[in-house]
Amino acid sequence: MQTETTLVGVTRGGKTWIPQFVQAIDRERCIGCGRCYKICGREVLNLVERETESEDEEAENMVMAVVNPDNCIGCEACAKVCPKKCYTHAPLGA
Repeated sequence: MQTETTLVGVTRGGKTWIPQFVQAIDRERCIGCGRCYKICGREVLNLVERETESEDEEAENMVMAVVNPDNCIGCEACAKVCPKKCYTHAPLGA
């Protein structure tokens, strides 16, 4: 029998807070601007080379990737600064 665990925190003001951990980044929407990388102090993200079908494409060739998901603390700062809304988050155990 498997039980589901939900991590629940409390803010300084006493409100309940459920951390939302990064699950994925939509690489089609990501423009590789690096805003999320700069805001994350946990080394969860890194820029990686975009997979392209043609070498002739002059489009941006870097996109963000989740490289250390276990470092995520669920603050969602990355999603808040993302201009293209590329992020998917979920609570622990989802």
